[in-house]
Amino acid sequence: MIPGLEASPPDLLASRAAATPETTAMIDVETGHEWTYTEFDERVAAVARAFAPDSSRIGILMDTRPAFAVVFFAAMRTGTTVVPLNVRETTETLAGKVERTGCETIVCERETEGTALEISDRTNAGPVVSVDEPEAGTVEYLSDRTEDGVSSASDREIDPDDTQLIMFTSGTSGEPKGVRLTVGNLLASATASAFRLGVDPDDRWLCCLPMYHMGGLAPVLRSTLYGTTVVIQREFDPLETARVLEEYDVTGVSLVPTMCKRLLEAGWEPADSLRFVLLGGAPATEDLLERCLEAGVPVHPTYGMTETASQIATATPEEIRSHEGTVGRPLVGTEVTVVDDDGERVPPGEPGELVVSGPTVTPGYLEDEQTAAAIGERGLHTGDIGYRDEGGRLWILNRRSDRIVTGGENVDPGEVIDALRSHPDVDDASVVGLPDEEWGERVAAAVVPAGDGLEYASVFEHCDERLAGFKRPKTLAAVDELPRTASGTVDREGVRERLLEDGVGVSDARR
Repeated sequence: MIPGLEASPPDLLASRAAATPETTAMIDVETGHEWTYTEFDERVAAVARAFAPDSSRIGILMDTRPAFAVVFFAAMRTGTTVVPLNVRETTETLAGKVERTGCETIVCERETEGTALEISDRTNAGPVVSVDEPEAGTVEYLSDRTEDGVSSASDREIDPDDTQLIMFTSGTSGEPKGVRLTVGNLLASATASAFRLGVDPDDRWLCCLPMYHMGGLAPVLRSTLYGTTVVIQREFDPLETARVLEEYDVTGVSLVPTMCKRLLEAGWEPADSLRFVLLGGAPATEDLLERCLEAGVPVHPTYGMTETASQIATATPEEIRSHEGTVGRPLVGTEVTVVDDDGERVPPGEPGELVVSGPTVTPGYLEDEQTAAAIGERGLHTGDIGYRDEGGRLWILNRRSDRIVTGGENVDPGEVIDALRSHPDVDDASVVGLPDEEWGERVAAAVVPAGDGLEYASVFEHCDERLAGFKRPKTLAAVDELPRTASGTVDREGVRERLLEDGVGVSDARR
């Protein structure tokens, strides 16, 4: 058990409001409105009355905004499981997730009202409730519900094993999995993160990531536990986010690498108040990390998963300088074991699959067979390949499922990506396997040029000097940017489709 984490946690927000009632809980950048913890708690108490009678699972179809946080804590207060729904996905995909999770209510906003109604019609999910005044007569207004609901259940005993969230993985290489996260998982993650990043009473954590992902929801949950302020920016924009970081004296922010890169390209210079930039969702390139350090950005690259309620390991700026490429040591309470194909522990420096155990790890997926396949004696098999050094620091190479088998030889995409990124005209790259009649699969790469032009022949020759023959890319395509999921992870299927459409073969490039 992590120090400070109780076996039976009280109502998180009610306890915080009692302890620091006048502290600012949330700031909405769009409206400038601020809530103290007392005001936040009162709003949650009202919304809790809307859910207590008839919902055990609700889907939230909203983008990043304070109302999302209010609905989330209201659900926690009443023992209601939340299913965050990605507003950028198709109605068909969302309907499938609602059916899989058994949502009984869909909470939407004005912009997603039509989609919520379509989902409800397809799935018989129950009422659609909007946090904004509805446009359709069949949609209920949340404010109307709060007037007639039962009293808030703020004194309800919370079971740390209750499933609080069902979040879906990004699904870059298959059907997204529904991950169950308990109250205990979320509090353990928040507590462990505090031990790594530190907490100051004057902290202000900027949330500009989608709240329907863990990276966007975590700052809200953590700030409430810590008694600090979360600043909510409804949508990331490089220039506007740079302004918000300075104007609101932000001390911490969660970003995906693409966001950080765009901030730097926009000329952002971090203010003295900024303590940390938690960089996750996708691997950060060495070039980006170097640019961050040169610009004085207190960057903390992190390795995490939905299945672990966010962070597994996080590096400090000092570790980046002294141990290039590391994602740092595991957080307190988290144990990472590196194993071979037989499940046996491997020595430091030797790559293998990372297996994670500890209080942040999910109890399982929606489907029992997926749980049985992923969780073993040592913990959760992440499917990620990496290694650790004698000091316990981790390096992530690639996902096990990303491994390419060409002519019976295994190719780890991470090694090929490193070779491509070392080319002076390549800014970033993604490597996948494409079907090949002769070899089964061939190595293919999408590259983002560092400048205006890119000579394919030069890239092929560069790889010839650095990689074994079977590891060298046989197909290349230059792209303006790598396709990514909303959480910032490279969309490998999108990369594969682009390469099949626009890829240039090695023989073509050398004519």
